Amino acid sequence: MSKRIQAKYKIDRRLGENIWGRPKSPINKREYGPGEHGQRRRQKLSDYGVQLRAKQKLKGYYGNITEKQFKAIYHEAARLKGDTGERLIGLLESRLDAVVYRAKFVTTVFAARQFVSHGHVLVNGKKVNIPSYRCREGDVIEVRDRAKDIAIVLEAAQSSERDIPDYLDVDHNKMTAKLARIPALSDVQYPVMMEPNLVIEFYSR
Repeated sequence: MSKRIQAKYKIDRRLGENIWGRPKSPINKREYGPGEHGQRRRQKLSDYGVQLRAKQKLKGYYGNITEKQFKAIYHEAARLKGDTGERLIGLLESRLDAVVYRAKFVTTVFAARQFVSHGHVLVNGKKVNIPSYRCREGDVIEVRDRAKDIAIVLEAAQSSERDIPDYLDVDHNKMTAKLARIPALSDVQYPVMMEPNLVIEFYSR
């Protein structure tokens, strides 16, 4: 399992955007980067810099994905038929930890990864503890009975911070979610603008 080695909100401040849309993000109060030089005026980015920032933002949004993992997902998307950017989003959103987060079983993408790793999730009735597990259309994801009363699960289900996307059929009474279809970019409710086309340009240089 990859380990997050930096404070997650430093990602917000470095990029200058509240990428998870959370009210606790320090970017809401301090619109400058972290560190002693954070308040310096931001320089205009080159084309490469714009592409790199788009990649950092999309990769950072999904939590603890390593550069090696993210690049592998890009290469897989590039091999599939259709628009590579759309396929990239579909692959990212079909990860088990992403589905658990979207279904509002937990409050953050980081909690989703830990929740899956600790064995709290079933896929089609079988325990899966791999956050990167690829869910397929029609798969049913369920919170195990022993985890349904965990505080973070109850908090997430009652939170009004996010809406559940329409490509998931979620029943919070049973704590189940069905992946109705693989989403496209327009289906995903990002708090900030994501630009997978720039990510594709970054990797295809």
